[in-house]
Amino acid sequence: MAAGGSLSRTERKAAARAEILQQEEQRDRRRQVSRLLKKPVAERNPEESLLLGECEDIVRELERRRKKREGLRRRQEEVCDEPEELKRKVIELAAAVRSAKHLVIYTGAGISTAASIPDYRGPNGVWTLLQKGRSIRATDLSEAEPTLTHMSIACLHKHNLVQHVVSQNCDGLHLRSGLPQAAISELHGNMYIEVCTSCTPNREYVRVFDVTERTALHRHHTGRMCHKCGAQLRDTIVHFGEKGTLREPLNWEAATEAASKADVILCLGSSLKVLKKYPHLWCMSKPPSRRPKLYIVNLQWTPKDDLAALKLHGKCDDVMRLLMEELGLEITCYDRTKDPIFSLAIPLSPDEEGSHSRRPVAPPWSLEEAQMQEQQQEPASQLSLSLSGGWFGRGCAKGCKRKKVN
Repeated sequence: MAAGGSLSRTERKAAARAEILQQEEQRDRRRQVSRLLKKPVAERNPEESLLLGECEDIVRELERRRKKREGLRRRQEEVCDEPEELKRKVIELAAAVRSAKHLVIYTGAGISTAASIPDYRGPNGVWTLLQKGRSIRATDLSEAEPTLTHMSIACLHKHNLVQHVVSQNCDGLHLRSGLPQAAISELHGNMYIEVCTSCTPNREYVRVFDVTERTALHRHHTGRMCHKCGAQLRDTIVHFGEKGTLREPLNWEAATEAASKADVILCLGSSLKVLKKYPHLWCMSKPPSRRPKLYIVNLQWTPKDDLAALKLHGKCDDVMRLLMEELGLEITCYDRTKDPIFSLAIPLSPDEEGSHSRRPVAPPWSLEEAQMQEQQQEPASQLSLSLSGGWFGRGCAKGCKRKKVN
């Protein structure tokens, strides 16, 4: 030992080497114990049983890890209620909807999977596939249309059974279903909306195409300019790791106000792993007896399951179809001729025509032309989609009432 009680360089190296060897021995012992635990008890010899007895701490740690992995795996599993059980639960949910004084709906990616938009944490969700090291395919959101669940929510709002909708989705399908903008809080933005933050109040530009082509995390300018003041426009998307600051379309003020008044909250297609981090949405400052009753529709586990008055394990469209039947309400099928996006959209200026390459949402008249071409190609004996007497809503979920065009 060197003068003053400090270790010499040689002694420090020896101590570090001994520590590394000890760590390697512990890893080897842990691997050995792990292999033995996988063997059936009847097949273990006396020496192996003795080793397990000597390594109780390692055995307990490995068992704890195994149970944690099993728990995580079970949470990712999709569970479906039996049809009779689901029907019974829907009857209970319908009673809650009828008696609610202020019903608020929280929606997640699960309500848009029927529109061929992937969710995040389902078996084929974005995060699930990335965690498995698999690639994800790009989805053309311009072809997506409001699902049966979107149309059902719009119908419930129209009949004053739902007061507000809080959504994590940025696909714009709530707006396109006919739900008024004032009744929606799109907490993570809307892919069809860009805004000018230099104007007061902020000037909003609704487009018929995805405005996020040039934007990313902490980079929100879209490359287009405000028609009023000439400032750069930005998208409204709130990425993971960002905090939403825009007033619209996030509409946080309306979301928190609706939550504070709610006596019933219905969560549809959300894992709630993000929404749970917003305490104002759950009235956590109130005593438990005064908090809104919580109803959850999801195939997988959510962190709010234990607090729910009822958990329905089913697909959102299936549950909403049964709910609307129980309430005696007819679901109007999505009709592109009535899609609000076309009346709300602000056209690009001539010098902005080449500012994006995203496919726009096809206007209804272009669909009519395509349908007429299909009719001319099909045999007269086959059912065809035509302008006169045809059916709109080509992506509509089963169970919608299809409206005939006169």
